[in-house]
Amino acid sequence: MNFHEKYGILEPVRKVPALLLYFGNLWMKEGLKMIRACIFDMDGTIADTLASIASFANEALKKCGYREIPVLDYRTLAGNGADTLMRRMLKTVLGEFSEEQVAQLRTVYDRAYESDPMRLVTEYPGMRSVLNTLKQSGIQIGVLSNKPDDMTCQVAAHLYPGLFHCVRGQRADTPLKPAPDGALLLAKDLGVEANECLYIGDTWVDMETGKNAGMETVGVLWGFRDREELEKAGACHIISHPEELLPLAGIHSTI
Repeated sequence: MNFHEKYGILEPVRKVPALLLYFGNLWMKEGLKMIRACIFDMDGTIADTLASIASFANEALKKCGYREIPVLDYRTLAGNGADTLMRRMLKTVLGEFSEEQVAQLRTVYDRAYESDPMRLVTEYPGMRSVLNTLKQSGIQIGVLSNKPDDMTCQVAAHLYPGLFHCVRGQRADTPLKPAPDGALLLAKDLGVEANECLYIGDTWVDMETGKNAGMETVGVLWGFRDREELEKAGACHIISHPEELLPLAGIHSTI
């Protein structure tokens, strides 16, 4: 028996693997997991688009002969894709409506949106620094939105050029959120497992999406909805500032 064996001290060459095994077992015992990716909703999460959505929507309403809707009302009207937005708008201004009216309004809305997708769109304070820190720390970052795919990609590229590894918007072959399909496809594109992801958003739809995909959910309070909605939706975490996301991703340095 040598000195190391007698006193239970690992030899240097054996020390690192043994420590890794010890901490790996401790990690599993405590139910901890490593976060390797963050998937973000767009509207109300990484992009302040409330004024933008309201502007295009009210322009479409006006051109179709309907009254406009107050900007703040779009906090609850938006969030489930453009078709749902059109129906909610028509219900607000008419009460009852036809699918023909939905299609007409959607056509006018899309035409306005496609002409100037960055109208009145701004980033939230602190978001760019957080995204940079996540990426520099080796965290994969992506965007999943119910906004049409081309618009989602344009907004992400304009606000945060070169930052996101993957961006997905509404595509014909993928169900809208809160179905988990888009989130799971994005995780695959990012090269991670679903349980290695944080899903970050501002509405119940986002919390349901993350939960349905088996991801840890983070609700944000700077977006379109409030704490009550996020709590009812079962958010794992609720944060008030982008910087609060970093420790949830395992990054403990400050910006």
